[in-house]
Amino acid sequence: METQRFRSSDPETVAETWREFAPSSRLLEVDEDRCKLDWFSATVDGFSVIRYELSAKVESSVAPESQLFTCSVQSLHGGVTAGRHALPSGRPWASHGLPVTAHWDDVAVVQALVFDREHAQRLARRISGDDGLSLQLRSPEARGAREADQWDRTFAYIASSVLSGDATLDPESIVGAGLLRHALWTVLSTFSTNYSLASDTSPQRSAAPTTVRRALAYIDAHAHEAITVDDVATAAHISTRGLQYAFRRSLGFTPSEYLRRARLSGAHHDLSIADPKTSVASIARRWGFSNVSRFTAAYRLEYGTHPGR
Repeated sequence: METQRFRSSDPETVAETWREFAPSSRLLEVDEDRCKLDWFSATVDGFSVIRYELSAKVESSVAPESQLFTCSVQSLHGGVTAGRHALPSGRPWASHGLPVTAHWDDVAVVQALVFDREHAQRLARRISGDDGLSLQLRSPEARGAREADQWDRTFAYIASSVLSGDATLDPESIVGAGLLRHALWTVLSTFSTNYSLASDTSPQRSAAPTTVRRALAYIDAHAHEAITVDDVATAAHISTRGLQYAFRRSLGFTPSEYLRRARLSGAHHDLSIADPKTSVASIARRWGFSNVSRFTAAYRLEYGTHPGR
């Protein structure tokens, strides 16, 4: 994972940095006398989370054909338009080839979750079970206020986790793989895309118990790795939604719940053999629990004692 965090008052630095993450972007106007940038970004292959605060009179445009680009602009004196259509102030918007222009005259806080389009499509196919899915954006607007709030909460959670050092976006880590899947799921749920049709269709209902046993065995063998429910479904030769239905029908709980229990069990084992100098937090993170307080609560519920004991 590559992170950047800096401050600058140079308009050219602002333009170059933003183009690095949105190659189609253009800063059409920047007031040099008021330019002040506070930048943070974290990037892995196929995905970036970006937050910056820019003080200036700005007009910018972005039309990322190769990206699933989602963003929010918070400003008291500004707005965002897609073509000639004004988008709701402060709400997240998405651009998937459609030019979007933002402008403000004072200070704006810009937040973005940006996927490489091909990378997002591969993940969406795995989640939906539709190998022919080709992601298409129907509208740049969030589907509603509830979906917009969910996007804001997801952005805040991912950005704060990375900034605090509690988590990484590295897809080879348990936490990172989970964050990336959560980010894409939120984006696909927030905006109207043809993924909505794929996810609204009936899940596979013919999964035999053999499929469930195969999934359980895969989780038991790989819980220590950066696997997601999508990986489990692939190993069981079924779509993610079909696997979820099969688990509920056969076992009464979800694949995610079993994966969580398996990782709790792994952490329990590591705690029982750990050197006393080893921290609970380090073992929790090893098994994909970035929040130690939540891990402690889950551990108490499962094992009836504090993990520190």
